[in-house]
Amino acid sequence: MQILRFESDDNQIYTGCDFENGSASVIKGDIYSDFVNTGKRKPVKKFLPPISPSVIFCIGLNYKLHARETGLELPEYPVVFMKNTGAATGHLDDILIPFSCAKIPEVDYEAELAVVIKKKAKNVLPENALDYILGYTMANDISARRWQMHAGGKQWVKGKSFDTFCPFGPWIVTPDELEDPDNLDIECVLNGNTMQKSNTDDMIFNVGRIISYLSESATLVPGTIILTGTPGGVGFTRKPPVYLTPGDVLETKIEKIGVLKNRVRLEKE
Repeated sequence: MQILRFESDDNQIYTGCDFENGSASVIKGDIYSDFVNTGKRKPVKKFLPPISPSVIFCIGLNYKLHARETGLELPEYPVVFMKNTGAATGHLDDILIPFSCAKIPEVDYEAELAVVIKKKAKNVLPENALDYILGYTMANDISARRWQMHAGGKQWVKGKSFDTFCPFGPWIVTPDELEDPDNLDIECVLNGNTMQKSNTDDMIFNVGRIISYLSESATLVPGTIILTGTPGGVGFTRKPPVYLTPGDVLETKIEKIGVLKNRVRLEKE
């Protein structure tokens, strides 16, 4: 099942499924516990982020090739940081280059597989971790590199938490349609050019290990989103570097899930 959230032509917001030919079937109930597909279809006027995230966790340096291209050693434990939940934005929404970054933007793309937690998870064993997953979606960990490396007190959070810096969607694919998250082709396309192309089997820590690690003596609540890391090919490691500019079209593609598409523009001061 594909779970999505959208605004319809009556200006109401719905949770839906089975998107096809511009419309979706309306879901009633709590997607984290008990819901039903009503079968009543509504036009999708605007895609919204599939959920309003409770927390956004991110894993850095989790693909072998990406770790190597940055010149860093492979991590012994998952590298964890967070993004502001206010950075969440949806399919076909604009990614805004912040006016505070306008002089030296250095805004980069990072295609990622994202996992959504459906029930409280604490001290979860890796072999049981997939039982706590509502589903999977595409995300892009947009990153203002100058803020990340220089202007954020050597902390990553600020440079990755500007508004619109966490596009994800268009929907969440439930586990019954995607049995193995650790073997999925993943791709990032910028203006028709493939910038990242890999498979989640290149991850250093797989999905089960990530959930287990994050849940050690810490409760993951329903609606937690986990971005599981990005493959090699990011913009700042290229020679010359490639950064996002107004008018760019960014596509994040993952096998068996779909395509997340966003355009880039400059935020008004």
